[in-house]
Amino acid sequence: MQIAQYLQKFQNITTVGRVDDTVIKIVFDGKESLFFDMKKGDAYIFRKEEFKRAKLYNAPFDVALHKRFSRAKIEDIRVLEGNRVLKIVVNSSSSYKKQKSILQFEFTGRNTNCIITDIEARVIEALRHIDSSVSYRSIKVGEILKPLPPFELSEKEQEIQHLSEYLSQQYEKRALVKITQIKTQRVKNIQKKMDKFQKILDKLDSEEELFNKAKKYNFWGTLILSNLQKVRAYEKDIELEDFEGNKVSIVLPKEARSPSEGANILFDASKKLKRKAKSLHIERENLVGKIEFFKKMQSAIEICQDVAEINILYPKQKHSKKTKTPQVSYESFFMEGFKIMLGKNEKGNIELLKEAKKRDIWLHLKDIPSSHVIIRTDKQNIPSSVLEFGAKLCVDFSVSEKGSYLVDYTARRNVKMNEGAHVNYVDYKTISIDKK
Repeated sequence: MQIAQYLQKFQNITTVGRVDDTVIKIVFDGKESLFFDMKKGDAYIFRKEEFKRAKLYNAPFDVALHKRFSRAKIEDIRVLEGNRVLKIVVNSSSSYKKQKSILQFEFTGRNTNCIITDIEARVIEALRHIDSSVSYRSIKVGEILKPLPPFELSEKEQEIQHLSEYLSQQYEKRALVKITQIKTQRVKNIQKKMDKFQKILDKLDSEEELFNKAKKYNFWGTLILSNLQKVRAYEKDIELEDFEGNKVSIVLPKEARSPSEGANILFDASKKLKRKAKSLHIERENLVGKIEFFKKMQSAIEICQDVAEINILYPKQKHSKKTKTPQVSYESFFMEGFKIMLGKNEKGNIELLKEAKKRDIWLHLKDIPSSHVIIRTDKQNIPSSVLEFGAKLCVDFSVSEKGSYLVDYTARRNVKMNEGAHVNYVDYKTISIDKK
């Protein structure tokens, strides 16, 4: 009720939109921003100077929200009697004709919702659609929204002296608890992945053992072919003399139907073992690289001071059908709808440089070896917040020491590749990043 009273001093809604799955941001008169977190069972209103978002939302709800409430004149803001429901009535002139719309925030426990209706209470869109089979009060597009019956509120009224400051404190208070929980959860999840890769790494054969085994199989095959007249067709355990008169025991492969076929199988096995031994260092380097990258990810998460930033760095894992994804040597992050790519190693840095378009933004630590970062522009201007986040990624995943670092950035067309991932670049600007 006090928030409704506080908002009545504003004349217009400048912009409105989702900044997270359940969080809606409204800017009043171009200066006051309030956030409405409509999470089921834990909804609240807060203030925050800056809210990092990973993606842009374009669902039907978001389209209707923007169309009807951005640049709209506020006609009424009130709390429905006997209910935890905030109702905002606006008159929008964003289209060719004026139209009244209602934005209704319902803080009702498990049925928490944000609903857009016309002046006749007909549902235009909703954050959550509710079917009549689930609740007596269905929420469907085109249907009239049933009013909630009033009830007696048990809470005692308490006056808040500085509401704006109070709403900022509400976020900080919740974030302090939430950030600790999320950090612990994500770090634990990353550790599981690191442990998994470490187990695979520990079980890898050594190149020396594989080469010795390949040499032995090749020797056995040669010895069998040289002594075919001495080996009976049905024999599986063979004892022969090598070229120096030493006795050698050979066990033919089970699938071999004859000594000569057994020799050929041993030759094939020898070749495969040699190939595996030669490529084993690639697999080992790949596993070590993954473990090192996740260590840096853990470190980056541990120094985060913002929940939204953690969600950008390491989004909550969603359960979905497992699909094979192409193996790439760089990691992708999303902020404000922009794709930010970071090379995990030299191979990843080279891939990024080759795949980047000429107008994409390239970032690198000044005068220090580092990961390369590419921000995909799609011919759009990059907001300073996205640019700073890209520079922060470059620092966090390149150096472990705390301190102040300079990050150079320029358009990809100004970067010339030399040998490997070494480059020369011109027409650049520099950002200073503090690694705390």
